[in-house]
Amino acid sequence: MASLPDYRWRLAPDGLATRRQLRAMGLRPGGQDVAAELKRSRRRRGPLVAYLYRIDLAKPVRPMTPGRRAALDAAMAARRTCPNCRTDAGYCIPPTLSMCGICIGHEEQRPH
Repeated sequence: MASLPDYRWRLAPDGLATRRQLRAMGLRPGGQDVAAELKRSRRRRGPLVAYLYRIDLAKPVRPMTPGRRAALDAAMAARRTCPNCRTDAGYCIPPTLSMCGICIGHEEQRPH
């Protein structure tokens, strides 16, 4: 089994890009296999690895459909809605807190 070519940080050849770079160009990998790896060494841990894809084989990003937009809007509304008081907090409620700041303040003020 042949291994993937490795490139050091900032030394990848032209024609290869990471997923984020493809997305910035309005492209997606489109089912192609990883063409190479980009590695950045770190002092006390293993290297950071980014996978590179060929730009010439990348496909355009699929357009946003009304159904997909509605589904994303509903998902984001659910993340902003406090399960305790059922109001829109105006921000995504962290799963570690599981309620908005107002409800957390009320919970702290309750006598135990």
